[in-house]
This record gives sequence, C-alpha cells and structure tokens, in this order.
Amino acid sequence: MVKQAFTAAEFVQARRRFLRHCVLGAGGLLLAGCTAPFTSAASGQELAALVAAASRRGRKPPMPSETIRPALVKPDVALEVKIGQMLMLGFRGTTAQQDPAIVRALTEQHVGGVVLFDVDVGGRRPRNIASPQQVAALTAELQALATLPLIISVDQEGGNVARLNEKYGFPATLSAAALGERNDPEFTRAEAGKMAQTLAEAGVTLNLAPVVDVRLNPDSPIIARPGRSFSADPAVVAAQAEAFIDGHHAHGVRCTLKHFPGHGSALGDTHLGFTDVTETWREDELLPYRALIAKGKVDAIMTAHVFNARLDPELPATLSPAIVTGLLRQTLGYEGVVISDDMQMRAVADHYSLEKAFELAILAGVDIIAVANNMTYAGAVADRFATTVMRLLDEGVIDEARIEQSYRRILKLKGLA
Repeated sequence: MVKQAFTAAEFVQARRRFLRHCVLGAGGLLLAGCTAPFTSAASGQELAALVAAASRRGRKPPMPSETIRPALVKPDVALEVKIGQMLMLGFRGTTAQQDPAIVRALTEQHVGGVVLFDVDVGGRRPRNIASPQQVAALTAELQALATLPLIISVDQEGGNVARLNEKYGFPATLSAAALGERNDPEFTRAEAGKMAQTLAEAGVTLNLAPVVDVRLNPDSPIIARPGRSFSADPAVVAAQAEAFIDGHHAHGVRCTLKHFPGHGSALGDTHLGFTDVTETWREDELLPYRALIAKGKVDAIMTAHVFNARLDPELPATLSPAIVTGLLRQTLGYEGVVISDDMQMRAVADHYSLEKAFELAILAGVDIIAVANNMTYAGAVADRFATTVMRLLDEGVIDEARIEQSYRRILKLKGLA
C-alpha cells in the first residue's frame, strides 16, 4: 500500500528533523542525495520544497524599498534562513575575506546582521575600519555575500564613542552630553544628519544609537563619564533622542535606542561583570522609551544586561521575559525589533554559557542576538547559534511561530515588509 501523506503535525516534525540534520551536517538525511549541510538559501529552499511541496504557499512579490535591495526579498525562505537572520556578528578584518568565519556565516548560516568596530575592547587589536573608502568597499562586499539584505551596524553615538572617527578620515562628531547641554533640537537634528550622511556613504544601515539612558549617576563609568547620556532630565533625553533619530531618518539610516530598561543609574559596567541597579533605578528612566514609542519614532531597541530585582528577581534584563515581553512589549506597547547587547559581556558570560544565553534571550522575546566577537573572539558562533535553536525546536522549548515572529520584525526593520 502507498503510505498516506503526512498530517500537518507529522510534516512539521519531519521538516524540523530534516533541517536540523542538514544544519549539523549529520549523516542519514531524510532525502536521498542530500549529503552535506545547506550551502545557500536557494539550495535550502529547493531541498525543503521536496518535502513540503504540497504545503508551501505561493511566493509573495518583494516589498519596495528605497535604500535596500528589494529584489532579494524571499518571504517564504527556509527555516534556517530565518534563524540566521536573528544573529548579529562582529568579525576581524578590513575585508570579509580576511575572516573566513564571517564569509561562511553569511553564505551558509544566512546571518542577518554584522557590527563594525575600529578596535577590540581595550584597543588591543585593529578591526574593521581603516578609511572611508575601505569601509564602503567592505560593506559592499558584505552585502554581496549576504542571503538577504544585511543589517550593517556600528556604534556611532558621537564624541568618545564613534567608530568612524577622525583617526580614519571621518568627520568629527559631538557627544550626546555636548548636544544635551546645548539642548537645541534643531542643532542636534542637523549634527545627527551629518553623522547619518557619513554612515550612509559608508554603507552602514543601522546606527546603534542614540543612548537614551538618563544620567542619574554622574559617576557612572560607562554612561556619564564618557559623555554618552544627553541629560539627567528624562524629558531632555527624549527630545534630544527624537531630534537625533529624525536627522538619521532624513538620510535613510535607522537608529537603536539603548540600553533598556535603563543603565544611567548603574554604579558598575556590564562589560566587566554583574551590575545591579535594583536600588538605584527609577521609573523615570522609561520616559524616553514611552515618548518615542508613542510617536512611532523607534526602529529598534537594545537591551541592557543590568539586573533589577524590582523588575525581575532572577534574570538580567536581556534574558528576562518580564522585562522584554512584559514591560517593553505589553506595558509600553513596543512592537518592533529588540536587539541584545553583546552576549560576550561579562554580566552575562560570567553566569551563563553562550548556548544558555541564546535560549534565555529568545524566550525573553529578543529578536536579534548580538555577539560582537570583541571581548572574546569565537569564530564559529553562527554554527553554535543554529545548533542551539534547532535543538530548542526539537525539544519543544520554542516553536517555529516564535522564529517567524522575529523574522517578520527583522524584515520590517530592513525595509522589506
């Protein structure tokens, strides 16, 4: 007798097992002739189509975009592509070819975002930035390697935190503290526009700025002292951040508010270890987020690794469903992309394995997991991420709807949905 077609449940489980074996490179694959891991989005789709031909929907036409290549949009891409889009990686080299791990991550693991640095933490080693011409060539090379249009991000806050700076031939910038002290939104909008023009010409699509942390602790080693906060007044922070965002949007560059739910009162630095803001954090630190979300100004929000027992007695913010899903999404009404701060920072890395951090962040509601490869270099991160997510799917810890949720948000951030 001919075996009946899969039920819906059997189809999902069979497809999941198939994808997991292909991603892991295991033998005994489900389809004859499939003897190696996926090497491109196209091959993944073709193989999955052999199993899912009766179930897949027809393709939708690509959505228009003025700034990102719309012809590459594939709404019905394979599951492993959607998983890859949830990872943002740092890498070494002024060309992609200098770091084979990033080439493989883009072409085989379908990683959806990268972050550029001038030097490693502490200035020990040069990274990705040498000149305006070199950065423009690098970003074009990265886009050509990507499965879908790539988020290319950088910390270009201004002042002391500007990866594209005068040392490499880029224009000087003003710090958030300098802009906030002047407190002239029109001036801030103009300065941010100049910054965004530099980013756009370099091929950067997402600025990991502005910082909307309120300067509650004037001695904060990571926020106040480097001049990264606009003000101790949350209303000034909100107004300055809005002007900063408007200046970027005028040049087609998107922005990221950080660090949710607030790092400005912290006594410590999450790069260096556990940072508890339970006794210092104030609800006023949410005001900039409330104001900018209400105005529809927010492209993306980056979480902090701070611990706040008043909001979650067990987990730091990045890994907390109560903070990411409960406070940010349900209470504040935010529907866009949430990006983690670097998962290699010691506030997380000292207490969780990378795989456990991936799991908890996804369960919390984070859409893009950032691994900067800056404090510690781990070239095979994309493999570890894909393996972890496939295991979570196999074990029923998450389902494909959770991946789809983040994927759709990411497409929208990229201007593709």
